[in-house]
Amino acid sequence: MSDMYCVFGNPVGHSRSPAIHSAFAAASGEDLCYEARLAPVDGFAGAVAEFVAAGGKGANVTVPFKEEACRLSDRLSGRAARAGAVNTLVFRADGIFGDNTDGAGLVQDIKINLGFALSGRRILLLGAGGAARGVIAPLLAESPASLHIANRSAEKARLLAQAFSDMAPVSGGSFNELAGKSFDLVINATSASLAGESLPLPAGLFAPGTLAYDMMYGKGQTPFLQLARAQGAAQGADGLGMLVEQAAEAFFVWRGVRPATAAVLAALRRQIST
Repeated sequence: MSDMYCVFGNPVGHSRSPAIHSAFAAASGEDLCYEARLAPVDGFAGAVAEFVAAGGKGANVTVPFKEEACRLSDRLSGRAARAGAVNTLVFRADGIFGDNTDGAGLVQDIKINLGFALSGRRILLLGAGGAARGVIAPLLAESPASLHIANRSAEKARLLAQAFSDMAPVSGGSFNELAGKSFDLVINATSASLAGESLPLPAGLFAPGTLAYDMMYGKGQTPFLQLARAQGAAQGADGLGMLVEQAAEAFFVWRGVRPATAAVLAALRRQIST
């Protein structure tokens, strides 16, 4: 019988994870099956217990369960503990191990797939929720010149910056306080693009050569990427590469095998664009 894995979410029907992990398994010769599982909003722990009882070996976790998955884990990786959120679960005889591969996926996509070096760069992170929290430590590990967090609530951004200030100098504030500043990399970690909304960003944010990166993805350019292009960003990228790379990292956590991602990402890109 193939080893069983899944992704938990609510909603989860739109998830690309089953296709991605099935492709990884086929290419690497790993014997596993992977499915999407809808967990009740108030029944995540029960859904996990049911899957483990059925023989499940591991799982991915998406919205809205990442923080609850962190609390449910018996042990956490260092990066999951820093993020306060878990997107990858491993079910072992001694309990549940929780990890977070989001930041690793983001860094891999930016550095390798996009060829954009992070060391010495001025980084702006838009948003102060779970998506932002999960990528801060991996970004800081790349030794950027600075990392600034901007959010509608300045206080939330400052508190998040303070939580990571032991790693490197991190600052935070409101969108309004960005006026007059410019950055080499601007990452949208808000959910605005999901709702088709733009962000109240002042002109001048994008320095020459700036990469604008949206963690969201869809058919065509997101509102954030449209705004970035209009304001002079040299390069724009959506979060599809991050999705595939964080999945590859999770696959490595589960199987000890690091799958190639280029062909899977290209196939996914073709599917979304048609």
